[in-house]
Amino acid sequence: MEQRTLKELILDWGASLVGFADLGESPIDGQNLRYAVSIAVKLSDAILKTIDEAPTFTYFQHYRSANSLLDNITFKLTERLERAGFSAFPIAASQSLGKNNPYAGVVAHKTVAVKAGLGFVGKSGLFISEEYGSKVRLATVLTDMPLQAEKPMIENGCGECTACMRACPAGAIFGTLPTTDGERNFDAEKCSRYMKEHFQDIGRGSVCGICIKVCPKNKL
Repeated sequence: MEQRTLKELILDWGASLVGFADLGESPIDGQNLRYAVSIAVKLSDAILKTIDEAPTFTYFQHYRSANSLLDNITFKLTERLERAGFSAFPIAASQSLGKNNPYAGVVAHKTVAVKAGLGFVGKSGLFISEEYGSKVRLATVLTDMPLQAEKPMIENGCGECTACMRACPAGAIFGTLPTTDGERNFDAEKCSRYMKEHFQDIGRGSVCGICIKVCPKNKL
C-alpha cells in the first residue's frame, strides 16, 4: 500500500487533515511501531461561536461527535493496515493512562501532528494547525508501515499573542512559549479541576473550549 493511497482513504473517511511521521522509536514496548499517522477533524465554526464564558451543550455534543468520527477513522485504518500485512495500534481521540496518570496517553496526539508538519503547539498547549487554527480534534495510529513526513516541522507561530492566557478562567495557561509538547506552559490538572467545579452540568465538567474560541488563528 502506498502512502498516497492511505492518505486518500483517510480523507474519504471524513478526516480534515492527514499527516505522517517517523517517531524514531516505538512508544509501545516490544513492538516496532515507530511510524505514525496523524489525523485531524475540524470543529464547526458556528458551534464554537456559541461558547462565551462557558461551554455549551451543543459544543459538548459536537466535541463528542468529533471524537467518535476520529475513533471510527482510526478503527478503519487499523483494519486496512492489518489487511495489507502491517501492524497497527489505534489511539483514541480522548485518551488517558488512567488514575495514576490521567493527563497523559500512549503518545501525545499533538506531538505526532507537529512531527508530521501539520502545525505547532501554542502557548495554550493546544495544537494549532495552519489551515484551521486550534479548532481541530486529533487522533493517531501507530504502525510499522514505513512512512515519511510530507511537510517540514513548523516553528511556533504564537508570537507575542496571549489571548488564550487572558481568556482562561482557570488561570491554567502561563502565556509563555511552549516546549516541544507545550505541557510545561499549561497546567492540565488546574484546567480539569476548574471544569469539574464550574461546568459540571455540561458533560460532567469534561469540556471548556474557551481557549479554542479566542485563538486568533481560528479566523472565526
